[in-house]
Amino acid sequence: VLNDGYYDDAVEKIGDHTPWGPLRGGKYSLFEAGTRVPFISYWKGKIQPRMSDALISQIDIFSSLASLAGSDIQGTDSQNLLDLLMGKEQAGRDELILEATSRTALRKGDWVMIPPYKGPAVSEHVNIELGNDKNYQLYHLKNDLGQQTNLAGSNPEKLQEMIEVFKEIRGDAGEAEPLELK
Repeated sequence: VLNDGYYDDAVEKIGDHTPWGPLRGGKYSLFEAGTRVPFISYWKGKIQPRMSDALISQIDIFSSLASLAGSDIQGTDSQNLLDLLMGKEQAGRDELILEATSRTALRKGDWVMIPPYKGPAVSEHVNIELGNDKNYQLYHLKNDLGQQTNLAGSNPEKLQEMIEVFKEIRGDAGEAEPLELK
């Protein structure tokens, strides 16, 4: 975020640089630039350098560290992904609830579903696309990392599958605004 409530000349000094790269949105956004965060695990002599596109959540650190310490205690939402972090496995999570300023969406594999949310499409304060829309949004990240093509209308079966998974994981508890999930 270039202007998050304080003035530091960032907007004037940015030039041609785009901090969000090819991703859409930014801080406070349900789009990838607001939810995708690089993750590094390092342990000299134990973890070999490599890159991975595996899906992991910061909440998975709890169960993973518990396993590393020899504990069988696991968090309710946390998954033990120690083998992924140690480079012994390639697979991460299958799905993940994304959150931005109390609004949630679903990432499942290469797909992202953003439910309808009221509110402005763009934050006036920081000029970032938030992901709010009156309609469902569905994106296939492998083919559209920048989330430019909403596939909700052209892929109703996939949208319905994503809505069902979202409802199964999230239910209706804690939603910022009631949603009618069809």
